[in-house]
Amino acid sequence: MSAAVIRAGPAGPCTVADVILELGRDHAVDITHRSVVMAILNRTTDSFFDQGRHWDFDDFLRLAEQHVADGADVLDVGGARAAPGPEVTAAEEIDRVVPAIQALRERFDLPLSIDTFRGSVVEAALSAGACIGNDISGFADSTFLASCARHGASVVATHVRLGPRIADPEPRYGDLRSEVRDFLAERGRRAEAAGIPRQRIMLDAGLDLGKTPSMSADLLRHSGDLTVLGYPILLSASNKGFLGALVGTEVDNRRESTWAAHALGIGAGCRILRVHDVQAARRVADLMAALLAAAAQTETPHRGSA
Repeated sequence: MSAAVIRAGPAGPCTVADVILELGRDHAVDITHRSVVMAILNRTTDSFFDQGRHWDFDDFLRLAEQHVADGADVLDVGGARAAPGPEVTAAEEIDRVVPAIQALRERFDLPLSIDTFRGSVVEAALSAGACIGNDISGFADSTFLASCARHGASVVATHVRLGPRIADPEPRYGDLRSEVRDFLAERGRRAEAAGIPRQRIMLDAGLDLGKTPSMSADLLRHSGDLTVLGYPILLSASNKGFLGALVGTEVDNRRESTWAAHALGIGAGCRILRVHDVQAARRVADLMAALLAAAAQTETPHRGSA
């Protein structure tokens, strides 16, 4: 199994080459051109997008079935929203996500991700059958990485300026792109030091997390800043507030903006899309994979040519 390797393209933007992404011990994907679609499954009553529409457990399972039918590669379960809101204790979060992960494990042969920033929750979820720890705090809990390493899990390190569930209405940076890149580079090194192989470490710029709409757009356009770090890059832009702010739409009317963000992100080197609309993301990802593969063939000199 080769580790993730990144090279710089001849014209400047970074391109992904010969990358194997491991989703836990048992699932490996060549993401040289292909992008992985991570489907969002909320076990919350106050998600910014669905507002608890799938809170009923049968509705939750039906949504999971639809995601799988539409081409999801990974199912990502979360029990507490990232934004400020009513307190959800660790025990409540575990009660929400563990039965969900167990039910998904029984039904689908897909990698399962747990969206949490708590070490106790990731431990319970991995023990129940998850194989990815998706942490929006950048590993603020000192027990998070040790648990993931012990279970052979993959991890997602996300940039956040203050922390999850903390309001940050006026974020300030000296150099946004450099600060985000340096933060994530350090988190990648921290994960490796904990014993997690490089090909199981994903980085996420954390769009909308302590960023204004223009900041998030800038980070999206410059996703190549992160690919040079040598880790697979996850893009979480689906229906987010910065898209609505830029084009003047509410949360239920950001589909086309999301598709554009996905295509732009993939073109800049992102290879994991965390999404609400799996069918559309799968189509965008497959089209971009075909275009990237065709471009790579065109750029490769014919054997025997001068």
